[in-house]
Amino acid sequence: MAASTSGRRRVSGRERIDALRAALGDRSVVLIGLMGAGKSAIGRRLAAKLSLSFVDADAEIEAAAGKSISDMFAEHGEAYFRDGERKVIARLLRHGPQVLATGGGAYMNEQTREAIGKYGISVWLKAEVDILLSRVRRRETRPLLMAGEPKAIMRDLMRRRYPIYAEADITVRSRDVPHDVIVTEIMDALQKKLSVPVSDAAKR
Repeated sequence: MAASTSGRRRVSGRERIDALRAALGDRSVVLIGLMGAGKSAIGRRLAAKLSLSFVDADAEIEAAAGKSISDMFAEHGEAYFRDGERKVIARLLRHGPQVLATGGGAYMNEQTREAIGKYGISVWLKAEVDILLSRVRRRETRPLLMAGEPKAIMRDLMRRRYPIYAEADITVRSRDVPHDVIVTEIMDALQKKLSVPVSDAAKR
């Protein structure tokens, strides 16, 4: 069952970060969610807070293929891209601990979900449709939104993907607040999920 951010106990300082890092071991914190959920922006801040490296899976896929995701979709189709995405994420997960931001469709692949479950802690950044659209409408690099009316497409993606995203270890609501607020909520939820009590954090 996914950990929620309600009823959390807040504790700050180096001790808690060290305790979280120790509890993570070699596992990565893997951010999932739809385009516009804030995985990259929040992921970078979370990585800095935890003194971990940040990796964007989409950037790694583009580097491996030598072309943009839009070009991969246009030239080879979604199935080709998804297969490459699966392979790249499987490779990245073996180099934890890190904060890894994944593309919106990555977690839909059963093999990828299994790999994330084995080598990481999954965090779903859950957002409402209007928030997502306000963040992605200015970009022309979202191939899935180019096939029709963006809001209808986004709602369909939510309908199909949210039940799968709900399998994530942790769910945190992405909304229009400072990114550091979301980062703190993720850390609180990680502390609960990893059973790192305040007293233990204080001792390390």
